[in-house]
Amino acid sequence: MLNRVAVLSDIHGVLPALEAVLAEPDVFAADHIVLTGDIAAGPQPAQVLDLLTSLGDRVIWISGNADRELLEYRRGQRGAIPDPIAPWAAEQLREDHLDLLSSLPRSLSLSVNGLGTVLFCHATPRDDEEVVLVDSRLDRWEEVFNGLDPGIRTVVCGHTHMPFVRLAHGRLVINPGSIGMPYGRTGAHWALLGPGVELRTTHFDIEAAATQLSQESSYPDITEWADYFLHARATDADALAAFAPRDGRDHRP
Repeated sequence: MLNRVAVLSDIHGVLPALEAVLAEPDVFAADHIVLTGDIAAGPQPAQVLDLLTSLGDRVIWISGNADRELLEYRRGQRGAIPDPIAPWAAEQLREDHLDLLSSLPRSLSLSVNGLGTVLFCHATPRDDEEVVLVDSRLDRWEEVFNGLDPGIRTVVCGHTHMPFVRLAHGRLVINPGSIGMPYGRTGAHWALLGPGVELRTTHFDIEAAATQLSQESSYPDITEWADYFLHARATDADALAAFAPRDGRDHRP
């Protein structure tokens, strides 16, 4: 059983945000760092993957929908990706990066002190791009948890880039938020598990990070991208309004 686990989600290829979180004492001291997907689709995909692989077995990897899309694009299994930066990011990856992404599981379980068996996934336990939100109705949570082992009482997911902790049918649901593309407020958002749950925010020099991205990334629209995402120009209200129709609330029986 693990005593402390740091959960990093939705890094989206933003190296300075990742470096700031990895420098946190509690991340450095954690038994493991769990990545809950969408790791590389952003302005510094190769650099982020190289840094994380250099940490060895301390890092436990899970695939997100954006990671899957990068791989499918590069391997000719899809002709386009909706996210404008993603096709560019896919082309930056080496073959060893593609092999890594192809090996990642969609979910996994770990025993964490105080929380028991914890299931880690990207969006939901059954799908890597399904949407559930802090205010999703309980029957929606029942639907996405259908078939889940009753012994799993804690589920950690990412995907929507907004941190929350809530109960749903007796299960504790944790979303750590996003490292590289936060919605609602600035900073790199992550979670520390064991024996309880702590939602954390790492603040870093946003202007310096934006400058670093502009200098080090060859993405053509990097200045606008960095300004929008590092400054969290999308509010939580904006994000919830965009995501809400996708959680099925408009189609309830």
